[in-house]
Amino acid sequence: METFSKLTSMLLHALETREPTVDLLDSFVDHWKSVTNYYIETTDDSRPVRQTEIPWHLRQMLDILVYEEKQQGEEQTGPCIEYLLQHKLLETLCTLGKAQYPPGMVQQVLIFFSKLLSQMQRPLLQLVSVYRPVQKLIRLCALPGSNTEKEEAQFLLAVCSRVTQDPHALRYVLEIVDQPAAGTPASDQSQLSAQASSHRTESPPPLSSQSESSTCSPVQSESGLLRALLQLTRSQRSSVSLKAYEGLLLLAGLRSGSSGEVLSDRTQLGALLAGRLLELHSLLPLESLDPGELQGWPPTPWSSQFSRCSSDLRSASPASDHMTNFFSWFDFLDHLMREAPEVLAVKLAGCVGRLWLVDLVQPQLQHRCEQVVLVSTSLLCAAVRLVRSRSLLDQLVHFLLRTDTLTPLLLRRCDHISDQISMASLSLVEELLQKPHRDILDLLVLRFLQTRSYLCPPAAGQDERHAEGNETDEDSGDLEEDPFFFSDGQLLPPAPVSSSSSSAPPPPSGLGSAADVVNSFLCLVPVQVRSAHLLQEGGYESYVHDAHTLVTECQSLSQAWDWPLALPPPSSSSSSSGEGEEFFEGHLLKVLFDRLGRVLEQPYELNLQLTAVLSRLASFGHPLLHEYLLNPYIHLSHCSRSLFSVLIRLMGELMQRIQRVSNLPDRLLNARRHLLGLNHGAGLEHLTLLRGLIILEEFCKELAAIAFVKLPLDQE
Repeated sequence: METFSKLTSMLLHALETREPTVDLLDSFVDHWKSVTNYYIETTDDSRPVRQTEIPWHLRQMLDILVYEEKQQGEEQTGPCIEYLLQHKLLETLCTLGKAQYPPGMVQQVLIFFSKLLSQMQRPLLQLVSVYRPVQKLIRLCALPGSNTEKEEAQFLLAVCSRVTQDPHALRYVLEIVDQPAAGTPASDQSQLSAQASSHRTESPPPLSSQSESSTCSPVQSESGLLRALLQLTRSQRSSVSLKAYEGLLLLAGLRSGSSGEVLSDRTQLGALLAGRLLELHSLLPLESLDPGELQGWPPTPWSSQFSRCSSDLRSASPASDHMTNFFSWFDFLDHLMREAPEVLAVKLAGCVGRLWLVDLVQPQLQHRCEQVVLVSTSLLCAAVRLVRSRSLLDQLVHFLLRTDTLTPLLLRRCDHISDQISMASLSLVEELLQKPHRDILDLLVLRFLQTRSYLCPPAAGQDERHAEGNETDEDSGDLEEDPFFFSDGQLLPPAPVSSSSSSAPPPPSGLGSAADVVNSFLCLVPVQVRSAHLLQEGGYESYVHDAHTLVTECQSLSQAWDWPLALPPPSSSSSSSGEGEEFFEGHLLKVLFDRLGRVLEQPYELNLQLTAVLSRLASFGHPLLHEYLLNPYIHLSHCSRSLFSVLIRLMGELMQRIQRVSNLPDRLLNARRHLLGLNHGAGLEHLTLLRGLIILEEFCKELAAIAFVKLPLDQE
């Protein structure tokens, strides 16, 4: 045994002392000749490649290349890789794979290329003898009837991974090189030597100027890398599809050099991705979809489709499957735009906006069929809620709020003859108000309030502060004389806000004290028609808690918007003329106030959605919103109205109509029980009116709580 060990040691020492490169090259050449000799010697055209020694020889060649690179290090270029480049071995392999001779050869070629790109450390994709056959092999991927999806996906992912390590090679694999590449294998040899000596890849020539590139049509074709990846995302095999998704993310996430500009300006990536969204949208059965299910569609992460549970369990409803596929792709686009550099994200979002929103969704929103309108509005509602990328949100906001023919239509539909369309439109507005985008509030509300022409101009020689102070006293006296106003409201308990609130200065002149403002809303509903105490429901503390949550959420959204801390001065036309300019509250506030005036005759669910939008608007910290929506004491100009004035008029109408309802306390109690599911029909006459009254009571408490929370916060 000892003798055998010594002999083994001697042999190993002999092997180590010999010149390794000569043996490696000989072995490498021998394996390659064994591959080529098969085509010379064989006469059986039908024998599958797996039954030959070709796969084994290719594996040995790859192992030699990897071993040689490890042995040579970065200082030298090995003879085996030089032989591979000089004799165009990759070109030959690609040709053999395309010919599918022997049968199944393309699979072995794909495996060889994948391992070569993933295991070799030195940059190779800039070499003409490498990227040319890679380009040809890419064109063989994702073809109809392919039986090698697994190997194709692995190869394409290896290409994308390689590009992330060498971003300059992106133009080569996409076939959009601006300048002629070196055409001889010898140039590859010298380039490899330069790489080894300088420890880095030689940078390719810079992209041509904008004027030159604009004249070059994108070379990315239907047989290119992006098309192949997109096609493989449709694969029924989750492992294949996942690799294709990952490849697209790797390419889109490139941030080195001009990669973003290359993908945005010189490829059809945006059109391909948006086209897939259009395809999935077209599969949605608009006539049979449930708008409620669509509007409340939960977040559908694109990666969830590759989990075992989601792949094994399919929905019994084809419509739900179509919605899952659509929203999964929508989430993928959203995720991709968050990862991409800004120039690419903007270009991709622009394609989605033009091809999906304008060309497809807008005609559906303007359709005559109410079902199509309802479904498309609900779909947009879900899309706004789920979107997180800035660029895609910009497109949605621009489409919904800056389209001249569409924006007024969508806002008018908040007061549509169809209650379902009204609810969907109000839901869309509420979802918009929850997004971190300053333009939303500016376009919907603030630009109409900026002049403050809703205020009655002060008399000549009277400054605004003094006039507003008088308004406070006059309005307070009017309220006390109002037979429908009862001043036995109770101030809310302390709100759970920061300790700094307690030391905040008092509200500015004209606003009245915090207690005055809060009690003004609390006392709007007369005592004899209040019903919350009948079921001993939670006190005001719960309203303050909810208001604090809502105000804090709106404050965090608007924190970076640089809103003014003080009110702007009224417009000069309003101050100089006796009548002032005519005030228009904007399309949104107009329909909200119009609908609020009909609370007593509308469905309960619609009233809930309506008051939710108004409460959210009132919770934002802009001083104009606070004055117009939460200040009961402003002196309104002729034909102007505020939230408080609408509620005052509504209370007057309520007190007239409620006189026709006998045994009011019992009926209110039954109505509240019915809302809680405790009463299924006994004594439910005047149900719509009673529900409207309950909504008003709850809404006034919400506004009082919001004012209570905001008054200290606004003064910090």
